[in-house]
Amino acid sequence: MIYKVYYQEDANEIPVRENTKCLYLEAASEREVREKLKDRNYNIEFIQLLEGNYLTYEQASPNFILEEI
Repeated sequence: MIYKVYYQEDANEIPVRENTKCLYLEAASEREVREKLKDRNYNIEFIQLLEGNYLTYEQASPNFILEEI
């Protein structure tokens, strides 16, 4: 399954929409996504499962790059 993770680069940073970044990650569950990202100092705001038409839409975006962790 592919997940879209919305995050701030610094865990101590207050979430501000304009500074929110996203990455795409393949994992079996949301828990596995958090395990893969635990060594990074990210303030994870939201993890969203991508499937169906929404996954197809995101894959068509030039910003869609699947992280290799």
